[in-house]
Amino acid sequence: MNNQRTSAQALAVPHSDHGTPRRATMIWGALIAATIVTWSVGEAGGSGPAIVALLFSIAFGKGSLIILDYMALRRAPLMWPVLALGWMTLVCSLIGIAYWKGLGA
Repeated sequence: MNNQRTSAQALAVPHSDHGTPRRATMIWGALIAATIVTWSVGEAGGSGPAIVALLFSIAFGKGSLIILDYMALRRAPLMWPVLALGWMTLVCSLIGIAYWKGLGA
């Protein structure tokens, strides 16, 4: 049996891939809270590798929520979430490597 849905079938069931409004609201609240934490760390003048690791973790978590829930890739064929999360992991890794190399300069 083919698990792939056509775009017309996907449009016929508009909320099945996007979760419930309650879940979307909870995720939105988590994204806002994470943004406030990130802003607070910046306003407090936090710096150093531990702070950078914290901010990267928050950014990765926010990106994962957006990719999986707001882009509706949580229930998509495995290739799409792996591709999107893999791209985000690659970009975060390159930025982290650049930061780490910059510490030694």
